[in-house]
Order: sequence, then C-alpha cells, then structure tokens
Amino acid sequence: MANMSVDDAMRRAITLAARGLGTTSPNPVVGCVLLDRDGALVGEGFHAYAGGPHAEIVALAQAGERARGGTAVVTLEPCDHTGRTGPCTAALIRAGVARVVLAVNDPDPVATGGIETLRAAGIDVRTGVRAAEAEAGNIAWLTAVRRDLPYVIWKYAATLDGRLAAADGTSMWITSEAARTDVHALRGTVDAVLAGVGTVLADDPRLTVRNLRDGSLAIRQPLRVVVDSSGRTPAGARVRDAAAPTWVATAAEVGAGPDGRVDLTALLSALYRRGVRAALLEGGPTLAGAFFAAGLVDKVVGYLAPKLLGAGPAALVDAGPRTIAEVIDLEYVDVRRVGPDLRITALPRKREG
Repeated sequence: MANMSVDDAMRRAITLAARGLGTTSPNPVVGCVLLDRDGALVGEGFHAYAGGPHAEIVALAQAGERARGGTAVVTLEPCDHTGRTGPCTAALIRAGVARVVLAVNDPDPVATGGIETLRAAGIDVRTGVRAAEAEAGNIAWLTAVRRDLPYVIWKYAATLDGRLAAADGTSMWITSEAARTDVHALRGTVDAVLAGVGTVLADDPRLTVRNLRDGSLAIRQPLRVVVDSSGRTPAGARVRDAAAPTWVATAAEVGAGPDGRVDLTALLSALYRRGVRAALLEGGPTLAGAFFAAGLVDKVVGYLAPKLLGAGPAALVDAGPRTIAEVIDLEYVDVRRVGPDLRITALPRKREG
C-alpha cells in the first residue's frame, strides 16, 4: 500500500469521525488512522457509539504489531481517564507507537491530560494538524463541553417570503419531500429535538426520526422536549407516544424566567446534565425568538421553498431587535439545493464590545 502523509491521514480521520455523528453522545466524534514506520496505512477506526471502543482502540486492533514504531493520527486528544472504557493513552503506549499527531486538544477536564501522559512515556506528540477542519466536524460537542450547555441549531421551513404557514394556518407542505427527508437526517445527528407547546397544540407533531418512504423509525431517537411553561401538552399528544423518550419541560420543574415562562438557560443546563450535547430547535416562531433573544442559538438551518404567500405567520418573532442597529447578523456557511428548495446554513456573528 502506498505511503500516506500525516496531513492526508488526518483528512481521512476527520472523514471517519463524521460517521459517529448522532450516535456517540455524550461522547465526541473521533477518528483515528494508524501508519506504520514507513507511513503505510495499517489501521483506522472511529468512535461509533457511547460505551463502545474508542477510535484509537479500533485502529490499534486492526494494526496489531504493525503499530509498533508507527504514528497514530487522531482528530481529538486521546483520553487519559477510565470511564466506560480504559484510557486510550495507555493503549497507545502499550502498542509502542512512536508518534501521535492530533488535531484538537480535549476541553473535557475529566478526559484531558493525554498529551502530557504520552510525552512522559517518550512518545512524540504533534498538535494542531487540520485543527479548524476537525473542530468544525466536532463543533457541537466541543462547544457544549466548553460551556456546559448544548449546542443549539434552529431549523425552520418557510416560503421565500419567510412565511411558516398561510393566513388560514395551513402549512402542509410548504417544502418538498426531499427537504423533509433532509430534516429527518438532521434530527438523526442531535440528542434532543425541542418544540414549543404552541406547535404541539397546533400541529401535533411526532418529532421523531423516520424514513418518509415507509414511515419506519430510526433505531436511535433523540429526546423530544416540549417547552410548556404551564403544562398544557395534552395526554393524547403524539409526542407522548412510545416512539421516543419525551420530556415536557414546565416552568414549575425547570424554573421560570422574569416573564414567568420556562427559563431557557436553565432548560439547556438541565439537558446538558442529561447528556444532551446537540439540540435541534424546531418550533415555532415564538420559542425560536425567545432563544435568539437569550443569545442561545449557535446555528441556523433554513429550508426555503420557491413559493410566496404574502400573509401568514413569520418564521421568527420577538427575537430581540427593535431597530436595524440591533439586527442579528448571520454568516452564510453553506447554501445548496435540496430538491426544488434551498437549504441555507448560517452562523450568528458574535457582537463586538
């Protein structure tokens, strides 16, 4: 097999890591590529599910003795603690690797320390290789762990003029089946799906991950969270069925903000303690506006249909700005066609000062 550069090996490790999106939480996604002394690929792996073997362990098992004297290329600093699995640092040291190349240092205070342990064992450690790319692939987990709050993605579907529904309230279907299928794939990458009680009362959504062709459910379902300040979610609502776990979060349980409604920061903190690292905010415009007003949205994914209504509810209300000087600034990071619709991904810009 042809030799592989460390840079190419890291690119491959980042691609491998992405395979774990949606199944590793509360652990990060991690990819690992092992090169022998001559730079030939002898093992690779990714962290597939929480409690399962880490990426380094999978790659070492493939490489066997060929790992001795070789290089481990890993997207995240190898863990240095014993949790549900043993420390990856110890496994790398036992395998006799000569060098470890990593992209991003581990911000988790429990797991960090791997670099020092490896260097103390005489292993050459290089950091920061393709760091920006690896960070982007693991951004939800990294952001959540750094601040102890989940990474929040606001998803909405609207007409080109920003309407969620017609003036009479009808909204099925503004976007295409291709866009709706894409949304289910997006749900499959997060740990929780959030909706307001208003959306539950109006639309009775399931908030599950499904195959739209046959209606079958995905194996892993995110936690369904209904933000319901006064506990109005009906007993017969579809979010209360057995298809996925559900939490109806009330102000009495979570805590109330100054307006008497669920304190959203307290809600996210409680979700983090439950193991939620990425959350998808789905409905509706009032809840989304409250999240923006509190500065709690990290990413926007909008599906825009090539349709116009000219009336009906807007995609977002009461998000905070009252003048153009207070506008929430976004940076487009991806724009692409999904069937006849556009999917726009954007990140809120940080305000200076």
